[in-house]
Amino acid sequence: MKSPPRIDSHQHFWQIARGDYGWLTPAVGTIHRDFGPDDLSPLLAAHDISATILVQAAPTEAETRFLLETAAATPFVAGVVGWADFEAPDAARRIAALAADPLLVGLRPMVQDIPDPDWLARPDLAPAFTALKHHGLVFDALVKPPQIPALLKLLDRETELPVVIDHGAKPDLTGTDLGAWRDGITALAARPNTVCKLSGLVTEAAPGWSDATLQPAIAHLLACFGPRRLLWGSDWPVVTLRATYPQWFGTAVRITAALSPEDRAAIFGGNAARIYLANRGRSPAAGTPC
Repeated sequence: MKSPPRIDSHQHFWQIARGDYGWLTPAVGTIHRDFGPDDLSPLLAAHDISATILVQAAPTEAETRFLLETAAATPFVAGVVGWADFEAPDAARRIAALAADPLLVGLRPMVQDIPDPDWLARPDLAPAFTALKHHGLVFDALVKPPQIPALLKLLDRETELPVVIDHGAKPDLTGTDLGAWRDGITALAARPNTVCKLSGLVTEAAPGWSDATLQPAIAHLLACFGPRRLLWGSDWPVVTLRATYPQWFGTAVRITAALSPEDRAAIFGGNAARIYLANRGRSPAAGTPC
């Protein structure tokens, strides 16, 4: 029997000279350089990962087209989560134009950077969300705990929209109280059209983190979403601010070790294939024998 192929559901490429990465300045440290397929390929091979979902890092359609061009030339990239201007009067037309490329599997506004915490609840964004559904695209929700209430309001309206919550909604893992985050995750998981990425957690922890630092948050995500609604992602190369690719992958494997082989296979690939690649993108390579 073969298990589903392993899929890294969240990784980035960028070329700094393109000039539209507002957050990517020398102040971010070691990731202020170009990252491309040749940098990631050896890491994927070392962990038997067959495919990835390539995610936007700049709030421009130009970057989305750059990612789509990169994906077309990179066989291991199974799909792209891009960006579109949800506020534009012609948002539906813009989304349709991007969706003409079958490698586009989803869209992600950079909500965490938008000053208005209620932005997601704005009714004038409805045409963009309608376009997402029309073209079979997933909505990646890049939110922090203060934006969870607005996301819940959106989910009240958009009960059929597939929503992927990025990075576990970014809990603060530096030792603060996680009560509000826990309540928010519980409410989000109660909506059947949501799934959640098991990614981006190490960069929410302080330097010197350990498995024990992340375990309570991951345990809560597992308790709320279950293993069939969690998608492992590396958040590479951002993850390298706190850990190597092998360190984060190893932590995720150890913390999920008590699950059944079928559940682990779902988290590390099967769920991403179901959510992102059922109707769009390219099929990942066959899984390895189990």
